[in-house]
Amino acid sequence: MECDVNPETPDAPSADVLAVVPRLTQLSNAVNRGRLAERAAEAAGLALDRPAVGVLVTLHVADRPLRIGEIAERMQVVGPHVTRQVQALERRGLVHRVADPHDRRASLIEPTREGAQAANRYAGSLVGWFAEAIADWTNEDRADLGRLLGRLVDDVTAHLGRLEEG
Repeated sequence: MECDVNPETPDAPSADVLAVVPRLTQLSNAVNRGRLAERAAEAAGLALDRPAVGVLVTLHVADRPLRIGEIAERMQVVGPHVTRQVQALERRGLVHRVADPHDRRASLIEPTREGAQAANRYAGSLVGWFAEAIADWTNEDRADLGRLLGRLVDDVTAHLGRLEEG
C-alpha cells in the first residue's frame, strides 16, 4: 500500500504525522545500536539471544501457560521459530511443558521458577534503563508518554491486523 506524501495532495498525511516516522526509526536505531536488549540479558545473567529472551518474557507476562502457537501470535513470529527457542529454554531449565487440560495431545509451556526469576531480572534491567533515561521528565510527561505509546501500539497493531485480513 503506497502513501502519497505530496503536501499538495488533499489526503496526504500531515507534517506532524510524517515527522513521527523518522523519530521512530531513530529510536529503534538508538536502542539497537546501544544493544539495550543484549545489555539487559547480560545484567540479568542470561546467556540467551534476543529471540529466546523474548519467548521467556512473553511466557512470564502471560496470565497462564501458553501453546507454541499462542506464543508465536503474541510475539508476531512463526511457530517453528518459537519451537526452537522453547526447546533451548527447556534444555536450560528456564521453561517446562505442562499438560493441556483441554487437549491431551497438546502441551502448554510455562516458565520454571528459575525462568520467572530470570525474566524479572531482565525486565528490571530494561525498566531501570528507561527510568534513568526519562528521570528528568515531569510526572505528567511520563504519564503522557505511557498513554500515547500505548495508544500508538494498540492502533498500529489493529491497523496491521486489518491489513492482514484484507
